[in-house]
Amino acid sequence: MTTQAKTIPPLLGASKAQLKDWVESQQQPAYRGQQLHQWIYQKGVRSLTEITVFPKAWRSELSDTPIGRSAIHLRSEARDGTVKYLLRLEDGQIIEAVGIPTQKRLTVCVSSQVGCAMACNFCATGKGGFTRNLASHEIIDQVLTVQEDFGQRVSNVVFMGMGEPLSNLENVLSAVQSINTDIGIGQRSITVSTVGIPGQIRKLAKEKLQITLAVSLHASNQKLRSQLVPTAQGYQLEALLKDCRIYVEITGRRVTFEYILLSGVNDQPEHAEELVQHLRGFQSHVNLIPYNPISEVDYQRPKGEDMQRFLKILEEHHITASVRRSRGLDRDAACGQLRASQIQTEAVS
Repeated sequence: MTTQAKTIPPLLGASKAQLKDWVESQQQPAYRGQQLHQWIYQKGVRSLTEITVFPKAWRSELSDTPIGRSAIHLRSEARDGTVKYLLRLEDGQIIEAVGIPTQKRLTVCVSSQVGCAMACNFCATGKGGFTRNLASHEIIDQVLTVQEDFGQRVSNVVFMGMGEPLSNLENVLSAVQSINTDIGIGQRSITVSTVGIPGQIRKLAKEKLQITLAVSLHASNQKLRSQLVPTAQGYQLEALLKDCRIYVEITGRRVTFEYILLSGVNDQPEHAEELVQHLRGFQSHVNLIPYNPISEVDYQRPKGEDMQRFLKILEEHHITASVRRSRGLDRDAACGQLRASQIQTEAVS
């Protein structure tokens, strides 16, 4: 009779107190937990054998204990400095993360799933289907990878990569907690984006976090939204907006609405006027996002004058709005362009 080897869980995602308990279970003094926490989250160590403050004999014993870091499969840098990373997970799956630098901040766009089941017909990620949820350590690792590669502290994290975060809420909440308390990024600098999953926005609200909730709206009426976001057929626009209002009431935090502008589809004055009717008096902000092309569909980016007219209508009705500048467009790293399936066979140069 063979005995199956016991799988050792990764340490990434463990709190300072949990790491203290773990080192004590290894018959080591409690202060080693503080050291371990620092080397994992501040120094970004990838193997316990690299922690030089640990006794050499103990390091040797820990050689098979996983931290939970992923390997960089491919790194691609855009002209504007945005960097897209393909990360290879332990099971061989590939996910994407994006580092977006500006003069004052470094933002990481993280994935929450391998693929996505939402099937938005303008989004590259949804074209590949859904494979699995990411574990919390696989999400946290994306932040550490970008921080290490850029050689500077990450200031903001946005859950706008591959996947639907609220379909993986438990692991996303665990990752948010660790990103906040272990890496040290404030909750107000973390954004969780969702296309809308029934019941999940209210569940998130009960956590009373100080994060920003971003809701991918993309349409001003239910018929159009159902065309662009197939899963919206089971979650009516009125119900989604009601849940968003409840979120504001519970958390005191405004909601950001993401609205991808598709030329001639949802960017006309009548669409802006409809959107005004939904959001009048709402504690919210609208992010207008020019469509970023993908090969599977023939949508077009909005004309500059149409985009500005849409923005002006919202502002005239006192709806706070702005146009988001696309970053990483020439490396398919912009909003709606993330995919891994086409380049899984490429290797890091």
